[in-house]
Amino acid sequence: MPKKRAGGESLLEGALAALALALTKSGAPWMIIGGIAVIAHGVRRFTTDIDAAVRGDAISVDRLIAALDRHEIIPRIRNASTFAKENLVLLARHAPTGVDLDVSLAWSTFEHDAIEAAERTAFGRVQVPMSTAEDLVVFKAIAGRPRDIDDAEALLVLHPRIDVKRARGRVAELAALAEAPELLDGFDAFVARARSGGAAEEPRRRAVKRRSPRKPL
Repeated sequence: MPKKRAGGESLLEGALAALALALTKSGAPWMIIGGIAVIAHGVRRFTTDIDAAVRGDAISVDRLIAALDRHEIIPRIRNASTFAKENLVLLARHAPTGVDLDVSLAWSTFEHDAIEAAERTAFGRVQVPMSTAEDLVVFKAIAGRPRDIDDAEALLVLHPRIDVKRARGRVAELAALAEAPELLDGFDAFVARARSGGAAEEPRRRAVKRRSPRKPL
């Protein structure tokens, strides 16, 4: 649900519009992931920040920082460039709205394929390339936090045509690379809950038919 400022304009929409302009002008392929993408795919939940992924082989960290700076998006920690190079995520903030942005540098084959498959989707009045619901399930499975698992279950309930077999294959590949086989077990567990009628009741309550995220949720 977008955070609002006086006058009714969405802070998140303003920050998202600035980010979209900056990344588009950078020339590097990119997409929105995280809570905003989950909301845009019809899931009822709250978020106060923005997550994006940009191809790491298409732009350097320093060039990315410069591109964002031209649209008033600035690092929110000291030594942000060094941190981004070591951790593959640039921690930034849209100065006019105060909205935090995490811009991940995407290097894996899965991330590149997900960016290629991203679809232009509306968040309020802003249209941006967003991760598909299927790829979001994979991202959420790998993140593995309780909120991520809730999101993944809700997406599976709301989008029953998601190719679970394909998604599982992606999770298996990434879990093997991370040497974290428990991620695949977690994936199987939340898929079973989402696909069983009774167990899916909680994420079903959180999932709603696609609507404008600018409306109160």
